Amino acid sequence: MELDLRTVMRQFATGVGVVSTWAEEPDGADGRRHDAITVNSLTPVSYDPPLVALSLRHGSAFLADLLAARRWGVSILAAQGADTARLLARSRQARAEALAGLPAVPGRHTGALLLDGPGWIECALADSFTVGDHLMVIGTVLATGVRPPQDPLVFLHGSLTPATTP
Repeated sequence: MELDLRTVMRQFATGVGVVSTWAEEPDGADGRRHDAITVNSLTPVSYDPPLVALSLRHGSAFLADLLAARRWGVSILAAQGADTARLLARSRQARAEALAGLPAVPGRHTGALLLDGPGWIECALADSFTVGDHLMVIGTVLATGVRPPQDPLVFLHGSLTPATTP
């Protein structure tokens, strides 16, 4: 019997967010080159102390920047964030162009960009370890914020789906 984890996991709805980090770059507007990617792998690990986990593909340039900066921001996307999620699921160059046009502010604790959405988190790298073809990064939560409730954006059946809340 062949294992088909990807097909099975498409049946599991997950929230969608954007993770942002930066790399030092003297020519950047604030001395940094910002980058952001779409994720659906955000997991709370502990509430005391507050820790979250992300799983990122080995070898990605974004992961290299995150490990060097040791800081990142997470913006949870609302249902109307599907276009943003698609834009930030592209190549680094395409993400840079898209990110330049998105409304975002640097987080006070990390300098990572935070986008509009129902919630955000700022993290500092606490630990990381290899898990198959990904690196799981554990972040100490430095700051959080919520905005008025909005319908969530979820990833289900291999696509982005606006969900309605009761």
